[in-house]
Amino acid sequence: MKPGFIIGQIQTDTATFPQVTTEWSARDYWETLKVRWSVGRMNYKVEPGIYAVGSPGRDSDVFVTANYKLSFDHLRRSLGGLDAWILVIDTKGINVWCAAGKKNFGTKEVVHRIQLHQLDRLIDHRRIILPQLSATGVSAHEVRKMTGYTVIYGPVKASDIKDFMAGGKKATEEMRTVRFPLSDRLKLIPVDIFYGKYYMILVPALFFLFSGWSRTGYSVDRAAEQGWRAIVNLLAGYLGGCALTPALLPWIPFRRFALKGLSVGLLLAVVFYFAGMLGTNRIGTLAWFFMMPGLSSFMAMNFTGSSTFTSLSGVQKEMKVLFPVQILLAGSGLVLWMVSLLINL
Repeated sequence: MKPGFIIGQIQTDTATFPQVTTEWSARDYWETLKVRWSVGRMNYKVEPGIYAVGSPGRDSDVFVTANYKLSFDHLRRSLGGLDAWILVIDTKGINVWCAAGKKNFGTKEVVHRIQLHQLDRLIDHRRIILPQLSATGVSAHEVRKMTGYTVIYGPVKASDIKDFMAGGKKATEEMRTVRFPLSDRLKLIPVDIFYGKYYMILVPALFFLFSGWSRTGYSVDRAAEQGWRAIVNLLAGYLGGCALTPALLPWIPFRRFALKGLSVGLLLAVVFYFAGMLGTNRIGTLAWFFMMPGLSSFMAMNFTGSSTFTSLSGVQKEMKVLFPVQILLAGSGLVLWMVSLLINL
């Protein structure tokens, strides 16, 4: 079935290309909402190839993008009123910035697509426009050396493309600056919340069941009475890392995301302690002072993959140093919590 964004065809001397609309349909908005909540996100992509916007010709500009559909949708919407070609490369359904970091949006793939689609038979000029966030994966001089095409890096945000074009294909400092405001951070929180959706159900359920154990045996009533406390504490640590930390990112001390999440988890543990939520005895209380910061730290560290604040090497270094600390905190807390069920101290 033909995708809804394809509204016709453009015939050239050499081939026929699908023509796409620059307007989003109700379905596009609905699918965007779903993918923001991680529904179908791993298969949200369009076919690589060449697409037409408006009525492009041999002198029209070529914009290169990823085949992650949300990246493609934002680009085509930003090209309203222009005649242009869109070259969609195969990034395995990954967005521009992440694909560039993984080298899926890289020199090799860009060169391959230029040659595969015989771009020189479609246009007379020798230039292509790439998103700014692909620069970490694409070597402009290598593309030029292998294809003869000059790479022009566009603005960070697709919404600035018209101003970029009006300015003679020159980006201002503002267009080159990567910003990560609260609105953008809030958009990414649902994806991180659902990152561990199955664990978010399974682990609290296990804690609820084990809460019924004591020195005298198992009690369903005790599980019902104490289990909810464990569930609330776990969810607090989880959401502290993947929701509170991103929302409060600029105001939390430390540069490392894991340390930011650790501090948020520790603060939540203190608040819950004074609210009488952590445990029924001292060992149980201590257990949550280990588990909540450890869980919050781990979830916050995952957010590095959703932001432009850290490099790939920085993420790897952070994981190497702090992941063992998170395991130690969570493991120690779990052992103490199990002990607290049997020893009333």
